[in-house]
Amino acid sequence: MTNPSPAPRPFGRTLCAMVTPFTEAGALDLDGAQRLADRLVARGCDGLVLNGTTGESPTTSDAEKAALVRAVREAVGDRASVVAGVGTSDTRHTIDLTLQAEQAGADGVLVVTPYYNRPPQDAVEAHFRDVADASGLPLALYDIPARTGTRIEPETLIRLAEHPRIVAVKDCSYDFLGTQKVLSRTNLAYYAGCDEHILALYAVGAAGCVSTVANVIPRYVDSVLTAFDAGDTSGAARRQRQATPLVEAMMAAGLPGTVTAKALLTALGLPSGPVRPPLRAAGPDATDRLLAAYGQVTTADEEVVAEDLVAAEELVAAEDRTPHARRRPR
Repeated sequence: MTNPSPAPRPFGRTLCAMVTPFTEAGALDLDGAQRLADRLVARGCDGLVLNGTTGESPTTSDAEKAALVRAVREAVGDRASVVAGVGTSDTRHTIDLTLQAEQAGADGVLVVTPYYNRPPQDAVEAHFRDVADASGLPLALYDIPARTGTRIEPETLIRLAEHPRIVAVKDCSYDFLGTQKVLSRTNLAYYAGCDEHILALYAVGAAGCVSTVANVIPRYVDSVLTAFDAGDTSGAARRQRQATPLVEAMMAAGLPGTVTAKALLTALGLPSGPVRPPLRAAGPDATDRLLAAYGQVTTADEEVVAEDLVAAEELVAAEDRTPHARRRPR
């Protein structure tokens, strides 16, 4: 039995918060970005989020942000959605970036709560409405109070859901009750923004995820949701658990996800390049730990596939032993 479809998916189901590749000299690497984007889409991502925190948006210029969107749009065509991060602490600047993303070919924008200046909830709501009114693009709101200092309260989200272009939330609130409250009272498409919450949030009706870990294991991340949609909830849970060592190493070991993702991509020979200051590259010991965790997950993936094949053969054999069972063609 398959599970019923979750909430509407305005930007797809398995989105990757893609790193921004740079050359060794620190310049924007558009060729590398196109190759990485193509790889991610070919391996299960039906959406890419560019110019987010993982994409080093604090240290890329407006011109670089636009160039990245154009290049990735060209690379993936209509095979995946392209969502551009446009959030800043300045409403006017955020609107400018939104219009720029629209002109560059983005399918939507990701708008984080204004950070550092910490506006009250009525000002947060006005900020998002002003951005939504400024273009024809749909908005995903990014709720990550640990970084911004201000969350988007559930009641604010419920009011904002009335706007026709505010369609989604990237949820890093760590407020599971508040998330369910908004899900139960709106049609907002929720995307898990914390890799450890992907399956838990999906199970209560989220649209999918925006994953940093998907930079290195895109097919595996997608397989968690695929298994759940197919009704294999135990298999989905097993896959989510088996990703834990890598999720912990990449997201909870004291280094930013940008740094850990780029360390792994570089070690695997994939487009990445250095991080820009003030971030610093992972050291050899940290990279070794990341590679060990990556190896655990990829080995576990092979084991899960083998288990699934054995289970399928056992199911066929059981049906063959059942009287009057319809035999499957060999």
